[in-house]
Amino acid sequence: MRKRTRMQDTITVKSAQVFPPDTNYYGTLFGGKLMAHIDDVASISATRFARNPTVTASTDSVDFIRPIKVGDTVTLMAMVTYTGRSSMEVFVRVTSENLITGDKEVAALSFLTFVAIDQNGKPVEVGEVIPETEEEKWLFETAPARAAHRKSRKDHSKELAAFFKKV
Repeated sequence: MRKRTRMQDTITVKSAQVFPPDTNYYGTLFGGKLMAHIDDVASISATRFARNPTVTASTDSVDFIRPIKVGDTVTLMAMVTYTGRSSMEVFVRVTSENLITGDKEVAALSFLTFVAIDQNGKPVEVGEVIPETEEEKWLFETAPARAAHRKSRKDHSKELAAFFKKV
């Protein structure tokens, strides 16, 4: 029988202040810097769930909703929202906060896929994630559609890689 873990037990939160070296010419957080934060917090959540090493299989989406300005605090909340045999979908919500005014806004949303591996780098089976809140149930129930989209995109990427192998 597969191990069952509550979705909320996979939650990982990370906060950081945005300093000038983290920003672009426009004074907003570099997208690549935010993506590194996203991958970091998502990998902690996936590893916490799997209790095995994990690797990023794909960054399925990163939607930048609003810019994050220098001086803001960025907070990332990650949790495992769905599992396959050895794979885990991880959702990351990014909020920004103006520490002076207290205004908080959702700045980005992301879904990533991680695979649990053993010491030889071979995939290992993971358990099931159990949603409890309305938000968790919605993320869980909508996950199969995202998984189908991921599979289609991956198949297309394999076709593209085969094409470029010929070039």
